[in-house]
Amino acid sequence: MIVVFAMAAALWGMGAIMKMPRTARLYMIGLLYIGVLFIQIALPMGHPLRMATGESAALWILLGVFAAFAVLYGRVVKALKTRALVKEEADAPPATRSESFSATELERYARHIVLREIGGPGQKALRDAKVLVIGAGGLGAPALQYLAAAGVGTVGVIDDDVVENANLQRQVIHRDQDIGIPKVFSAQAAMVAQNPYVEVLPYHRRLTEAVAADLVAGYDLVLDGTDNFETRYLANKIAVAAGKSLISGALSQWEGQISVFDPASGTPCYQCIFPEAPADGLAPSCAEAGVIGPLPGVIGSMMAVEAIKLITGAGQALKGEMLIYDALWGETRKITLKSRTDCPICGDQVG
Repeated sequence: MIVVFAMAAALWGMGAIMKMPRTARLYMIGLLYIGVLFIQIALPMGHPLRMATGESAALWILLGVFAAFAVLYGRVVKALKTRALVKEEADAPPATRSESFSATELERYARHIVLREIGGPGQKALRDAKVLVIGAGGLGAPALQYLAAAGVGTVGVIDDDVVENANLQRQVIHRDQDIGIPKVFSAQAAMVAQNPYVEVLPYHRRLTEAVAADLVAGYDLVLDGTDNFETRYLANKIAVAAGKSLISGALSQWEGQISVFDPASGTPCYQCIFPEAPADGLAPSCAEAGVIGPLPGVIGSMMAVEAIKLITGAGQALKGEMLIYDALWGETRKITLKSRTDCPICGDQVG
């Protein structure tokens, strides 16, 4: 039995040295446990392997039951803590802001204020704006950083994932020491450290039908940086119903795309362009197909630019257009997007 515990400790230590996620190390120990249990049940009494691993299956089964209860207890406690944090954030009074900018803020945003397309009124609009970012991963990371740096007053970020070692090649808002921490809290810490004059509201949960409408209603516009079609369709549906602009980005390997969907202004919605999710394998995720590290930074920064343009009224947003960037060949192109009268989400608004 001591041999098994030594092997488990060795697996955990090797995983820690290799900076493997805690979940992966637990899986390895779980496989070791299953192997030992198999030896105890399958091999006859007196077999050397069975003798070396404790002789009796009953003790291992009992140990497994205790471990299962411990894991279940941990999950329940974590869920209760998350629920308490979400409730505390929801009940917290809104931050009070002075009507005028402080001297420090004026200096910080000086490069914005001297732009005639933004100026003082535009910077004040940014301070008063509320932007929801769905996803704190590859696209969300740079978008969140630049929204905070630009002085967007309130930034909400929703994501149910935790920081993993494999994220750090492209999700630059997170650090090595953040591995295992929920992405929304890691992002919040980085944003507030960058700009203490903004308010960051983290929602450590998945965007679902049950919470989406109420969540989106509290914001002026939405940025979708997710990598799955289920969430993209839901974000589009809720944004259209609320009359909010949706800035959507996507990427794979060396290519990224970005568009602003806003049927309320006569342009198509996301589902006009992508009526159905592609079949399995036709649109692989970044984990499956790979992605060059800086590409999410390029597209995510573009998403932040589009948000600033929408808030301040500067320039022309990418409504009814999609910009496609090919990083491998350094090329960009635009395509025109058209609404569909038979779109189940915005068809009644077309025309």
